Amino acid sequence: MLIERQSVGRVEPRHYAFGSAETPMVLDSGRALGPVELVYETYGVPNEARTNAILICHALSGDAHAAGIHDPHDKRVGWWDTMIGPGKAFDTDRYWVICANVIGGCKGSTGPNSTNPATGKPFGSDFPLITIGDMVTAQKHLVDHLGIERLFCVVGGSMGGFQALEWSLRYPDRVHAVICLAAGAKLSTQGIAFNAVGRHAITRDPDWQEGHYYGTPGPVRGLASARMVAHITYLSEIVLDHKFGRRLQSADRLSYDIHNEFAVESYLSHQGTRFTERFDANSYIYITKAMDYFDIARTYGPLKDAFAAVQARYLVVSYTSDWLFPTAQSKEIVRALIANDRDVSFVDIDSPHGHDAFLIETEGLTRITSAFLDGSQRSQPLE
Repeated sequence: MLIERQSVGRVEPRHYAFGSAETPMVLDSGRALGPVELVYETYGVPNEARTNAILICHALSGDAHAAGIHDPHDKRVGWWDTMIGPGKAFDTDRYWVICANVIGGCKGSTGPNSTNPATGKPFGSDFPLITIGDMVTAQKHLVDHLGIERLFCVVGGSMGGFQALEWSLRYPDRVHAVICLAAGAKLSTQGIAFNAVGRHAITRDPDWQEGHYYGTPGPVRGLASARMVAHITYLSEIVLDHKFGRRLQSADRLSYDIHNEFAVESYLSHQGTRFTERFDANSYIYITKAMDYFDIARTYGPLKDAFAAVQARYLVVSYTSDWLFPTAQSKEIVRALIANDRDVSFVDIDSPHGHDAFLIETEGLTRITSAFLDGSQRSQPLE
């Protein structure tokens, strides 16, 4: 395939393992996990002092492959390729950009489909429940391994935004700047409800087999249904109406068929099927549960108190048509930071693309983030 001139080009996933059965990572639940492996990618190069590191945190269905390609014939570029590379928002001529697959994931990092050292078989539902904090703690092990004393910036959208916020709260002296996109201080009750429906679809699929389905096709129908439900929350009514309206699959004539008669039904079915080809059902259960657990006020106290000890400067971005994380949730974070006299910039972008806007409308986001990163360099010059 042709590589865009400003692409990072071909990249190789890397592996880092830490901990063991004797010296495990202790999770927020009190359970132990070890050894732990993280798959990650890097773009650009570190400066001599390693002060130019930017950590990219991915959303629910993302992974470590944020930019570039793995193979010259690869048709899939990284999920944020438009934002990472020479001259782009996260300019790899200036910054050393890192993205790691979260623990609990299914793209190489330790998760339910990993081998349980106690049994020699995949963990399945024996994998311990994890939190956003656990994901961040695992990332800190990687950051320490890479010799980074302080991250120049931590960036994330949606669940990645949760991780970025958690970094600044859990390790306040290790983060200079935070970019939080389309996220909030917690997942709303409505968000928890949608996640619950998705997990229900998976666990009620006869092929789930109580989570021990490896070596079989697994609960593909349940996972597809879960993705269909979730995908609706990533879009907006404006986009759905503009793209599909009430258009029928068979011209404009009713077929009186219960299966995919409307164009939007066929679209969601396609999205669900495609998702099952690249994601593990157990990982979906564990990661959505981690999102449900995330609640800054519950962990750190009222937001004003929670952000009292942070040291980072913040850019908080919301989108007008995002109903999964509406603008009011971003403003709640901004008010808490202002109450603590912290350095915070806030932008509410007028967009019809709903929650997925941070992945789609990257031209405007590039201008905003580039300006913020330039300002962050004035307060902490890159050596």
